[in-house]
Amino acid sequence: MPPRPLEIGPAGQAAAQAIERTRVARGYSQRQLAARVTALGRPLTFTALSRIERTVRRCDIDDLMAIAAALGTPPQALLADPPRGPEPAGVGAT
Repeated sequence: MPPRPLEIGPAGQAAAQAIERTRVARGYSQRQLAARVTALGRPLTFTALSRIERTVRRCDIDDLMAIAAALGTPPQALLADPPRGPEPAGVGAT
């Protein structure tokens, strides 16, 4: 029986969202970012990048480092907590 792939946890999901959010903010398409990552020496297809952003494929540490470099952002920025929207009225109020 083949091993089951591990689920992508909350940190992986947040990183995927941060990658997509940063890519869009920089004005890169998935193809453009994948080409930039590949040019840095880490071959990555736009399909693989799409799967990472959709949390279908895990983003390993080597991918994360190359993606961060291609985006011109520190890797830890892609690992930080996702931005939060405004809290509902009454939450956190004392």
